[in-house]
Amino acid sequence: MPIPPTARQMADDIAERIRRGEYSPGTKLPPARELADLYAVSLSTAQRVQLILKERGLVVGRQGDGVYVAEGR
Repeated sequence: MPIPPTARQMADDIAERIRRGEYSPGTKLPPARELADLYAVSLSTAQRVQLILKERGLVVGRQGDGVYVAEGR
């Protein structure tokens, strides 16, 4: 399935923040709802962004606890 430009742009922005150290390894990312509000997108787009970041190996999900920056990043 193609990635909508908004989701790709958001994922690229968050990935850059991870690279710059704004989100260090082990840091919990804002929840999808908060990301949706911050970027003025739908909740489903924010959830897609989390999936993109997981596919890139930049973040890991912890069941019932949220999404964290992967160690070693």
